[in-house]
Amino acid sequence: MSDKPPGWSAARVIVVAVLLLLPFVGTLWVSVYARTGPAFIGVPFFYWYQMAWVILSAACTWAAYVLTMRAERARRAWNRAHAAGPAREEGGDR
Repeated sequence: MSDKPPGWSAARVIVVAVLLLLPFVGTLWVSVYARTGPAFIGVPFFYWYQMAWVILSAACTWAAYVLTMRAERARRAWNRAHAAGPAREEGGDR
């Protein structure tokens, strides 16, 4: 087994950070959506763009949560496996 705990890699941290920053960039960059057209079902672009970000923000937050929990579960499992040392891996004390 490796001595380094699994779970948190640089790539995972970057992906989680991007997922959490995307809604901020999408909603704070006002020049992107400060217009009325194109309309969607009669609703001006300004409004439906912001409402779309409500759903997208929830999806991004959920994806970041899932990635974080998977990394934490892997880290905890690794810590449990290495907590008792070599005796536990060899089937020693139970």
